[in-house]
Amino acid sequence: MQNNWQNKGVGGFKYHVGISSLTQVASRDDRVCVLNILGGESSEVTPVSHVYSGGNVVCGTAPGKGGAVLETSIGNIPVFNNVRDALAAGHRFNCGVVYLPPSAARDGVAELIRVNPDLRKIFIITEKISVHDAREIRAMGQQHGIDIFGANGLGVADSWNQVRIGGALGGDNPGDSLRPGSIAIFSNSGGFSTTIAQYLRMAGWGTTTVVSSGKDVYIHYAAPEFAFALANDARSKAAVLYCEPGGFYELEAKFTKPIVACVVGRWKSKLTRAVGHAGAMAGGSDDAQAKERWFMDKFGVDALFTPENPVVSAKGAVVANIAHIPAALTAVMRANATLPDFTPEGNLALKPWFGSDEGLDLPDELRLPVVEALAPYNEQVAVLNTQIGGVVPRQAMKDASGASQMDAKTQVSSLHGMSMLDAATLPLESNVALALVHDAGGENDRRLIAPTVAAYINLYGRPELAAAEASREAGNAPNAVLAAAASIVGPKRQEAARAALHVMIERFHAAGLGNEFGASLNEAFDLGKVDTSNLPAMTTNVPDARAEALMAGVAARGGRSVFLRWLQHLGGHPTEAAVLAAISATLAWGPLSRKRISRITAESFPWWLQLFGTLIGASAGASKHTPDAFCGIPQQQMLNSLSLGEIAFAALLGHTPGEDDLFAFQTLVGLLLTNGPGAISAQGAKGAVSADGPEQPERVQLNKALVGFLTHTGYAHGGNGYEGIAYLVEQFKGSGLKDPSAKEHGIDLPALAVKAVEQYAHYKKQKKTLGSLDIAKLPGVNHPVFKDKPVNHDPREVFIAELFERRGETNVFHQFYRALVQQLFDAGVSRNVYCVNIDAVIAALLLKMLWKPLQAGEIGERDLETAAFTIFLYPRMLGCAAEIDDHLNRGRNMDTRTAASLCKFFA
Repeated sequence: MQNNWQNKGVGGFKYHVGISSLTQVASRDDRVCVLNILGGESSEVTPVSHVYSGGNVVCGTAPGKGGAVLETSIGNIPVFNNVRDALAAGHRFNCGVVYLPPSAARDGVAELIRVNPDLRKIFIITEKISVHDAREIRAMGQQHGIDIFGANGLGVADSWNQVRIGGALGGDNPGDSLRPGSIAIFSNSGGFSTTIAQYLRMAGWGTTTVVSSGKDVYIHYAAPEFAFALANDARSKAAVLYCEPGGFYELEAKFTKPIVACVVGRWKSKLTRAVGHAGAMAGGSDDAQAKERWFMDKFGVDALFTPENPVVSAKGAVVANIAHIPAALTAVMRANATLPDFTPEGNLALKPWFGSDEGLDLPDELRLPVVEALAPYNEQVAVLNTQIGGVVPRQAMKDASGASQMDAKTQVSSLHGMSMLDAATLPLESNVALALVHDAGGENDRRLIAPTVAAYINLYGRPELAAAEASREAGNAPNAVLAAAASIVGPKRQEAARAALHVMIERFHAAGLGNEFGASLNEAFDLGKVDTSNLPAMTTNVPDARAEALMAGVAARGGRSVFLRWLQHLGGHPTEAAVLAAISATLAWGPLSRKRISRITAESFPWWLQLFGTLIGASAGASKHTPDAFCGIPQQQMLNSLSLGEIAFAALLGHTPGEDDLFAFQTLVGLLLTNGPGAISAQGAKGAVSADGPEQPERVQLNKALVGFLTHTGYAHGGNGYEGIAYLVEQFKGSGLKDPSAKEHGIDLPALAVKAVEQYAHYKKQKKTLGSLDIAKLPGVNHPVFKDKPVNHDPREVFIAELFERRGETNVFHQFYRALVQQLFDAGVSRNVYCVNIDAVIAALLLKMLWKPLQAGEIGERDLETAAFTIFLYPRMLGCAAEIDDHLNRGRNMDTRTAASLCKFFA
């Protein structure tokens, strides 16, 4: 074989270059062998290249898979164990493509060169090849007169010849991007090679040869070689270069035709190591700004080209944004008296086929015009636009959620994008809305939610109360008591309301009720547009007492609803189910019409509202439910004026709260809404949905899913808040504390903390003396995430402390916890100042509400534990309702099942 160290090839280079023109980079005469042809990337890309190029891949290799084939639409490509076997079978090729792993790439190149004397070009797709191997590859190519492209590139393509060799330039349909024209492209980025070609096409410029050079430390076919071949290509009138920091290749390139250079990566100058492409080093004289200066000097310009400052010369322009490439090229070519190759085909600005401004009054520059889609998509979009409600693709949801998430760093969870810290500042009605409509809603939502949920709280004479009371008398924990009540509220309880709601949504959507904010409140909407034929039974000849009371409650609060107004104009007396449906439609309409929620979600509202009321009501004993009152609160007052927080507080403690207690209660509710999809309570709810099969959502029983949540709460998860309360009660026993909210409470907290720490230190010493490793931790102190700093803080605890401080409120129990963690450190029991964690905050808030009745003997320790457990269940039923709804919309059947390979058996 000829040694080319002496014959350096064409162009006067100091090293071998065999390609004298871009026409030779990829031609119809080239024949290709692909190494690792059956690999994951190659098996997807090679068939496309083969078909686009008219069948240029003659064979491939895959050790151990000789005799296999790679199927393509124009015939199978044979696969051999090695290159020698392919040659022995009579296959001839002058190009090799390397898809091998980094550690094998050098040997693959050596094999190609060693056994094939016809070889002229190698295209290395592999990235992250070691510098040592890259040097040897370079030496082998030079010694044997072979041009090497890459590594870490996507190969090359020629739009005129309709040939692609190597990677995925042009994507799955290369002809869409690679339209023949007069512009060559040389790019360090494979993906941007295609993007630039598409940008140019939109502006009327086609391409000749596209070279994805890659950006490893060694660029084997670099800018100088490209510039030489460009000069000798009569087809190419100009070129676009996409350059990243690192290397001096561009500095050494001698361009004789107009160039637009896009230099990116200014931010990398602040780094001290390679990022992204291996050669994109920073911090030297070859950073992005240096390369900008090189090109400016070559082109005789003094600034970057931007649409606002179009600096160009006949030699070229420099841009820092690929979106500016087409305009810069057009300006440069205008300076050379050259017009685009063809009529511009548009632009790549966002052209939405459908959209919603969510009812916002946007300025014109932000309001994107919706354009008609291409056929046949336009027909599908038209159908989508007639549909109300969103559709979510189903996916595996075992350890995932579209409703909640937990920030691993701050431990702050969120529900539908709202942080639990923000939720802690909202009234209970808003958190109900957050769970159902994915938004905290507005004042009108609260005016509808409060009386509707309240209407189902008083369970006097109902089987739900009987079931709950029987469970309570049997000694069950609060979660089992509520589960008994929830089991009664089955599908038939909301069947009529769901049917009415379904019709309302259909008829009002057809009548053109808009999706602007407040559409469902629109007093001016013409009710005559709504079709009233063949309605399900929504009215009766005699008044429905529960329906009348609920409508009166909405009216008394100033709630508005076009659906209720329509219902009252139908004639006759609305049924309870119809009123529930009308309120549900009002709550759902905005997010439903904006496709924020689905029809499945919207039509579940009646069931959820009944369930929420039932569970709050069932948490109070049977004696609290009378024909006209609940916990001594007249039914009319519950419906007409009390907030849902006040009613839920009364269910928990038997009386309505003062302003401070109500705020503390609602703060607790917000804090406890969710712990994210991984919490055991959420898993129980999601598992129940999976058991029914969410892909047939009409079969999923929401009450059963709530029972799943309830059965997955217990004394370790849900009832564990009592531990902190019990600890605080013990520490303050005999202290004489009368009012934990008084600023002058008279308690020496440092002394109390000293005593508590001495007791704990003595306890630990005893345990260690006995050789026991089972040492109980102080409840509410320390956290597995917020630790190891000199002074540690749980950001959730800090947020609540600052929130109450702004309100001017005092909580002696919270103050004690802060004194306690400091004393643990001062006494040498802890090596740093532990954080007061969120569990301590919950205990402090709840005990503050319970302290006076506890000291007065109105409640005992059992009641204290029940209250601590139940306060967890109220908010978590909302958070789990959101998980249930999310799983109902997104989940697949049995998607909470653990893979058999991960299951274990112990004997």
